[in-house]
Amino acid sequence: MSIHVDVVSQSSAELLEALHRLVPQLSTTAAPLTMSALEELIEEGSTTLVVAMDDNRIVGTLTLVIFSIPTGLRAIIEDVIVDAASRGQGVGEQLVAFALRCAKERGAKTVDLTSRSSREAANALYQKMGFVLRETNVFRFQLE
Repeated sequence: MSIHVDVVSQSSAELLEALHRLVPQLSTTAAPLTMSALEELIEEGSTTLVVAMDDNRIVGTLTLVIFSIPTGLRAIIEDVIVDAASRGQGVGEQLVAFALRCAKERGAKTVDLTSRSSREAANALYQKMGFVLRETNVFRFQLE
């Protein structure tokens, strides 16, 4: 397996199809992405969509969000997804390492991410890569 990781710069039918295949592997409740929503995501200045390719097939993705707040530049990794058929082959590690380099290049001092405790392999990977579990409360308010 030869993986290439890069930032998505434009939308395509192939990318949309890949996200339709990958996103349900992370969230069964997420609505399918439309082409216009994908284009908006790619054009959003604070959001960087990253994909991992094996030959010409997208086998993983993550989203890096970098934004300024009064206390500094914040970076968050969201929606890390590796296709079930490609797990255990280093794809997730390559995606996260790429995102960490991007965040550092943009001036972020720290990068946060969240992961459900049931995702044992992902949590082990994040800790192996140097992420430290923080003692914090994460609250969510449902707007819809």
